[in-house]
Amino acid sequence: MGGVALVADDLTGAMDTAQGFAARGYRTAVVAVPGTRAGAAADRGGTGVLGVNTDTRSAAADAAARRVRTAVTSVGAEMVYKKVDSTLRGNVAVEVDAALSAAGAAVGLFAPAFPAVGRTTREGVHYVDGTPVAETAYGDDPAGPRSSRVADRFGAVDRPVETVPAAVVEQGADRVAAAVEEAIAGAGRPPVVVCDASTESDLAAVADAGRAFDALYAGSGGLAAYVGVPGAAGDGPRSLDGPLGAPLGVVGSTNETTLAQLGRVPDEDLVVLDPERLLAGTAPGDAAGVGERLRAGRPVVVTAAADRETVDRTLAAGRDRGLSADEVRARVATGLAETAAAAVRAAPVSGVVLSGGDVAVEELRALDATTVELTGTEVETGLPVGAVADGSSVGTPVVTKAGGFGSPAAIVNCLEALGRDENR
Repeated sequence: MGGVALVADDLTGAMDTAQGFAARGYRTAVVAVPGTRAGAAADRGGTGVLGVNTDTRSAAADAAARRVRTAVTSVGAEMVYKKVDSTLRGNVAVEVDAALSAAGAAVGLFAPAFPAVGRTTREGVHYVDGTPVAETAYGDDPAGPRSSRVADRFGAVDRPVETVPAAVVEQGADRVAAAVEEAIAGAGRPPVVVCDASTESDLAAVADAGRAFDALYAGSGGLAAYVGVPGAAGDGPRSLDGPLGAPLGVVGSTNETTLAQLGRVPDEDLVVLDPERLLAGTAPGDAAGVGERLRAGRPVVVTAAADRETVDRTLAAGRDRGLSADEVRARVATGLAETAAAAVRAAPVSGVVLSGGDVAVEELRALDATTVELTGTEVETGLPVGAVADGSSVGTPVVTKAGGFGSPAAIVNCLEALGRDENR
């Protein structure tokens, strides 16, 4: 038995973390739709890394722990990588604790840093672009951290937690391993060891140190780029040529980074659906228009909000209907996905760009797909390219983008990367 089970609490996170393995040539697939084990890709035949989206970012703690344990045991890989949000949102502690117990590992090595996208940890404090994470907008998220100190996220679980500071990590893997060995020896049960990391070499040192132990790795997409895959050899990224046609973007994220990226999309390529109709569960009737644009060779981006004012208005309209913020997000994601899926069925599409974990899952579900196989390439850091592995749109290229990731032109860059016509 070999391979890695990558367990993530949302789809875009599963994808950008899986990219760390796929980029080194390991065959990597992600089961995107929760509760399914789909297709040949999910059967681990020849797949070195199998990602599983548990969709537990906003779940109750006990449900999150249960789904994580099920994911770890059902894949049955030699090693487990527990993906954690790079801004410490979600059920961080209970999910790492559950994964560590289910894996039966001797230690959980936890390094949430992702320096390439501005996430760093120093002296046990986690930062986003130099600001302590709890002081950013992520700290205002209902599932976000109230403290920027990583160890504080573990206060509610019965698990020893130790921190390896930057001064030790910067001395290399041997010094980190010595600190980890000391933590294991002094704990009554397998501990979680939080490691500082501000650079790629720091992450490499943490990953190398883990080789000396039966370790469960926990982190974001940063650490994954340095963790080896037992029993598998990498053979380099795969090329992917999608069908001729125009690319389609489906954007459900309301992160300020994504809203700014939508501002770079030409007005003629942007279709903003009526959020009131989405909340009512009424088909907006825009699929035909989207399909016509695609048939004309024009890229299209479908969203329900291109600015903060519309987001706030939609949430207020949801409250008037007695809907919680989570219910508003779910209805909007479903409406966006169904509209986009109808357009895909009506017109040739060269690829699909999905931004926001909820809408990404709903779009794949609407396309009768459950699994995405990664190519090992990416448009930008954290924006991996994959292909639908099953369902009616099998082979269609897919790029996923977490809400807070990407350059100002990221959405436009994704569309350009996926566009294919007779002249390209």
